[in-house]
Amino acid sequence: MQRRDMFRAGLAGAAGLFGLRQVKAAAAEERLKVAYHLSDVDKVNFVLGNIKNHYEGTGGNVDIALVVHGPALAAFKSKGISAAISGRFAGLVEQGLSPHACGNTMHGMEITLADLLDGFHAVDEGGVVKLAELQRQGYAYLRP
Repeated sequence: MQRRDMFRAGLAGAAGLFGLRQVKAAAAEERLKVAYHLSDVDKVNFVLGNIKNHYEGTGGNVDIALVVHGPALAAFKSKGISAAISGRFAGLVEQGLSPHACGNTMHGMEITLADLLDGFHAVDEGGVVKLAELQRQGYAYLRP
């Protein structure tokens, strides 16, 4: 056995002795946290598809927040919404999606929480503030 191979074997044994392998395994099981930012109405279906793929790709081992503001918020009004978007959104909420509606946009567009699909939370301080808070909490920021 060469000297470097003996060194590697010694390191592997020490790692096992000190539980380093257990730390690595625990880190691998940690849930991902992702914040999706949506303001463009023409990207609603695209973003919902990305979120669906995110749940499937991680086997559900992910916490996802969707923060909606600007023109995109109108796409989530319960009246007049397409059955495809409504059904897709409801399915994602069942999987754990946490959707947030910008309070500033709601006020500006005269939209109430009751006007939106079930599951939304109003963000009184504003959507961009919520996004910054989520990032501070360790959420990865995605704006497709």
